[in-house]
Parts: sequence; C-alpha cells; structure tokens
Amino acid sequence: MTTDVPAWAAEAAALPYPAVFVTVSGAHLYGFASVDSDLDLRASHLLPAHEVVGLRTGPETISTDTWRDGVELDVVSHDLLKFARMLTTRNGYVLEQLLSPLVVATSPLHKQLIGLAPGLITRHHAHHYLGFAATQERLFAKTGELKPALYTLRVLHTGIHLMRTGSVVADLGALSSLPYVPELIAMKRTAEHATFPAALRERVEHDAARLRTELEAARDASSLPEHADPDAVEALHRLVVDARLTGLPA
Repeated sequence: MTTDVPAWAAEAAALPYPAVFVTVSGAHLYGFASVDSDLDLRASHLLPAHEVVGLRTGPETISTDTWRDGVELDVVSHDLLKFARMLTTRNGYVLEQLLSPLVVATSPLHKQLIGLAPGLITRHHAHHYLGFAATQERLFAKTGELKPALYTLRVLHTGIHLMRTGSVVADLGALSSLPYVPELIAMKRTAEHATFPAALRERVEHDAARLRTELEAARDASSLPEHADPDAVEALHRLVVDARLTGLPA
C-alpha cells in the first residue's frame, strides 16, 4: 500500500478532547492516493462527563476542513458514545476507520474497540457496500471519471472479502485480481482527477455488475451472523460507561 501520509498528520489532527484514536481513511487507505489527494483523518474523542450530563453538552461530532502544505485536510471525529452506536449498526465506514492500518494516534481504548469489532460484524454490513457501490456507479455513469470507477471496484471487493472472511481490507490493490486495476491505480496516483481511459469503460461496467452479483451471493452464503454478538454489545456498553466515568487510561 502506498500511503504518502504527511509526517505532520498527527499534529494536524490534534483535537480539543482526548483522542481515542485517529486513523487515515479515503484514497490513502484504499491504496490509490494521488499526489494531490485530500488527507482524510477519522477519529473518536471522549467528551468529559460534565459535557454529557449537564445543560451545556459538548460536540458529538467535530469536523474541520483546512489546508496544509498544499494538501486539503479533512478531519472528522465522533464522541465515543456516538461512534460506539454506529459500530452496532451495519456501518462499514466506522469499521474501516476503527480497523485502518494507517494509525496516526491510538490509545488502550482503541485497542479494546478493535478487540470487540469481530463480534459486531454481521452479514448485513453487505448493505453498506452495495449501497456505496450503487452511488459510485451512478457517479461514474454520469461523469466517466476515474475516481468513482476505482471507488466502485474498491467497495465491492471490500464487501466481498468481508462477507467471506469477516475481516476488513480496504486496499483495492491488495484485493483485486482484475488485470487493469494496477494501471488504473497508477493513473490515479498521478492526479486526483486523472482522465479515465475510455477503452476500459465497458469492461469496468461489466466487472462492476459481476462483482455486485458476487457480493450479493457472498452475503447470502456468509457464515457471518444476522445480529451482533450480545456479549460484544454489552462489553461495548461497559467500555463506554467506564471511559466516561474514568477518562482515557494512560
């Protein structure tokens, strides 16, 4: 995976509350970041108890969009409770953020969340990837651009892998055996809005349709459960309560 994450990412991701974790998402995680790609940082922070139970509450979500050294920096952080609630749904975004191998900041609480993640994954996470792919397919059909084509292929491959193995891998280059994918990734790395090769459009559309069918079949045949493990959900509840009452462990 080519990441090219700037050395200043940790400093730029500084939050006004203790960080449970900060990881890299977006094109850097997906394996096709260009020299001018945005840097997407995703995080969870911990509001103190007095900013949760009183009249004046702290922000459930912190979002900033700035520039540094010519790179657009997009930071989004959710309070631990909000993040935990999303983890108990079929939200593939938060799974990828939690389990991203590109870690800018971590904590013991982050490691505990990672340990609980397998018990929170269900076959219904396939709906996230099918829906995300459909959005990107429509964008590709409208614009014919390279970026939505790569996003379509990426989310379908990630969804298939998740349904078959129960593990999250978001790097398209590591997942796909399609012969033209390395070429498309190389093109995308040269520029964020690189021109899509028209000669490949029909092949990509055909393969996307095939991968969608493959993802639906993988979902139907998956050994993943229908619902999150109640023990994992209870452990997540206790983790949030303990963290709120005692703060982040050192």
